[in-house]
Amino acid sequence: MCEYELDMSTIQNRQFKLTSRPVGMVKRGDFEFVTTPAAEPGPGEALVRVLYLSLDPAMRGWMNEGRSYIAPVGLGEVMRAGGIGRVVVSKDSSLAVGDTVVGMTGVQDYAIANAKGLTKVDSRLAPLPRYLGALGMPGLTAYFGLLDIGQPKEGETVVVSAAAGAVGGVVGQIARIKGCRAIGIAGGPDKCRYIVEELGFDASIDYKNEDVRAALAQHCPKGIDIYFDNVGGDILDIVLSALARRARVIICGAISQYNARESIQGPRNYLSLLINHALMEGFVVFDYAARYPEGMQALAGWTLNGKLKAREDIVEGLETFPDTLQKLFRGDNFGKLVIKVADE
Repeated sequence: MCEYELDMSTIQNRQFKLTSRPVGMVKRGDFEFVTTPAAEPGPGEALVRVLYLSLDPAMRGWMNEGRSYIAPVGLGEVMRAGGIGRVVVSKDSSLAVGDTVVGMTGVQDYAIANAKGLTKVDSRLAPLPRYLGALGMPGLTAYFGLLDIGQPKEGETVVVSAAAGAVGGVVGQIARIKGCRAIGIAGGPDKCRYIVEELGFDASIDYKNEDVRAALAQHCPKGIDIYFDNVGGDILDIVLSALARRARVIICGAISQYNARESIQGPRNYLSLLINHALMEGFVVFDYAARYPEGMQALAGWTLNGKLKAREDIVEGLETFPDTLQKLFRGDNFGKLVIKVADE
């Protein structure tokens, strides 16, 4: 157990607290930006200096009231977010001052966290933001979603939406590693070029500039065996109409629907599941917590041997949080969206 002799009242902690339930797109006015003295950790806890924050589509759902897989962020509470940082005070024998850790930190400079909820990472093996992307929750989401639910078999055709994003980019690469054809749907020529030329997808479809239905018919003439859905809405409907027999549809997210002011648009072409004897299943990565070491080992191995590549979109400044978060829902981010909070 280690700790600094610090006057905690001198450590100022900037925080974004949720003050209203967003309607439509998240706005700066939905948060209060406050500065308070950093708190003192208790037994079994650590004080972590946040270095990078992960911005994820799921954050939009966490702001809503109602039943979900996780309790909503309470009004007046620090906005929930994953982050990576360094331990500055430890009151648990498993953590030492200076350890680099990843976990739920919240949108703030300093986080009090239960040591059991923090995972130590080696900053020498990969850039720290990568532990929030391909080597973090997005990578694990891709790994377990595709392999456990999708059950890919060599020679099958895998289609993934938001293919240039943190999850989608890993899905396509794992599909290729497993001997499948990977077709990515992304927005804009730069993203489409990236997933083919840098990530190794077999083909891309630019939903902003192409007829998605026609492009799927061209690239998937025998139908789609596995669809990994990150966007929902119209894209999901189009893909459902192009399924192969006994296809598997993996519902990971529906970013096109998260800011809807009206009721969420569900799939209209769901009868394709009946016709094609297909399966559709949703999941959240937290279901696989006991198997995270398995996923991390595989992802790290593929990264070290060059089979898995990634890209981070890093924006500097904690104070940019509400505006930077909007990039996700406009499709402006290119790769894993991260806020740099402090120098390493």
